[in-house]
Amino acid sequence: MAEGTVSVAEVETAFQKFAVHGDSKATGKEMNGKNFVKLCKDCKIIDGKNVTTTDVDIVFSKNKAKSARVITFEQFNQALTELAPKRFKGKSKEESLQQLYSLIVGKEPANIGVTKVAKAAAVDRLTDTTKYTGAHKERFDESGKGKGKVGRADLPDDSGYVGAYKGSGSYDEKVKDA
Repeated sequence: MAEGTVSVAEVETAFQKFAVHGDSKATGKEMNGKNFVKLCKDCKIIDGKNVTTTDVDIVFSKNKAKSARVITFEQFNQALTELAPKRFKGKSKEESLQQLYSLIVGKEPANIGVTKVAKAAAVDRLTDTTKYTGAHKERFDESGKGKGKVGRADLPDDSGYVGAYKGSGSYDEKVKDA
């Protein structure tokens, strides 16, 4: 393989970054199909015309072992050599592979736009503790911070008196007088 502009080691670092993405148990030596498709999308290998997600899935399945669910870096390189002429039509295999490598080098898995936080007026209105009434109001202090268990549970009175008894704590005084 002609080492013109991009080295294989640089491609391997990008491979390792994508291989561990989203999997806490991953070592970076093997990549699953989901991460292979993510690499192809984030590095703009999938262009929607020449190379689609279906093409990438098929190439992944061809290059992995029959019973395996992951590919090694060598199998990853074989997959890229299959995708390169498809992505860059009209160029030689070596030239298209080098262009494919240049798309991959230096890239990391993108997390931008993956999950958006919903911030709407309705959410603000529903979570504004100053507007709470009744029993719900008792669960928060003046600053709007929750009181925790004290605010939501009726703690049992262990004094020994009936709940509504007004003379609680007066027993000792009555016994002393007698």
